[in-house]
Amino acid sequence: MTVIAVTGHMDLTEESVILVREALDQLLADHAEHGLTGVSCIAKGAGSIFADAVLSLGGRLIAVVPSADYRETKVKPAYAAEFDRLHQAAAEVVVMPFTEANREAYEAANNELLRRADHLFAVWDGRPGSGRGGTADTVAAARAAQLPVTVVWPEGAIRRS
Repeated sequence: MTVIAVTGHMDLTEESVILVREALDQLLADHAEHGLTGVSCIAKGAGSIFADAVLSLGGRLIAVVPSADYRETKVKPAYAAEFDRLHQAAAEVVVMPFTEANREAYEAANNELLRRADHLFAVWDGRPGSGRGGTADTVAAARAAQLPVTVVWPEGAIRRS
C-alpha cells in the first residue's frame, strides 16, 4: 500500500482547480490498484482536491487538522460543507495538539503529513514560501528527509492574485 501526502496552494483559480484535479487523477490512478492511502490537511485548494481524488478512487483518507479551532476559525463559510464532507469521509482524523490555528500548528500538521507518507505530491508553482509551514517549506523538509516529491503544476495553472 502506498501512502501519499499532499501539500499545496489554497488560492488556485477555478480553471486551475480543474487542471490540478485532472493531473492528480492521473497520478493517483497509478497507485490505486495496489491500495492507496492519502494524507491531507483537507484545506481548500490542493488539500481538498487531492482528498476528493483519493476518495473517488476508493482510497483511504487520513485528515490532519492543524488545531482544535481550525474548523471554526479558518474554514470559510463557502468551503465549510466540503470540509465537513471530507472530514466525515476520512478513515482517520488526526487533530494536532494546538488550541489555535497558527504558523506553528500548520508546520506541525505538515510535519505529521510527512511522517506518515511514503511520497509527497506538491501542488506548487515552485516559488519560495511566504512564511513558516507553507508549501515551499514542506517540499524542502520532504527533500531533506529524502522523501520522494512529485511536483504537480500543470501547464496553465495559476494562483489568484
